Amino acid sequence: MRIGSVRGSAVGFGDHHHIVNAPRGEASCDPAYEELLEAVRQLAADLERVVPGPEVQALSNELASAQDEIQRTGRAGVGRLARMRALLQDASASIGMLASGVAVGQAVGVLLGG
Repeated sequence: MRIGSVRGSAVGFGDHHHIVNAPRGEASCDPAYEELLEAVRQLAADLERVVPGPEVQALSNELASAQDEIQRTGRAGVGRLARMRALLQDASASIGMLASGVAVGQAVGVLLGG
């Protein structure tokens, strides 16, 4: 067997091999997730200027996880979206004045259907 070259693919030979052909960089996603990703980035940056309480810290952690998930897969799971919505509500007293918080809430609402 002869293989000249392989680019952008993965090849495995023999028994019990395991191949992972993951995309490099950010995964492409639909416009609703692009909007959510940008809103998450803005809110995460804004939260750096907020006095960190437990609700704000929990939201910040969830935003970081959501950003990572969207960048890797091009979407966020329904469970993550629901957690983000709940954490936004929990932290509303601290982030109520942040336009970026409203933007994340709206983007999550669109993706969750309401």
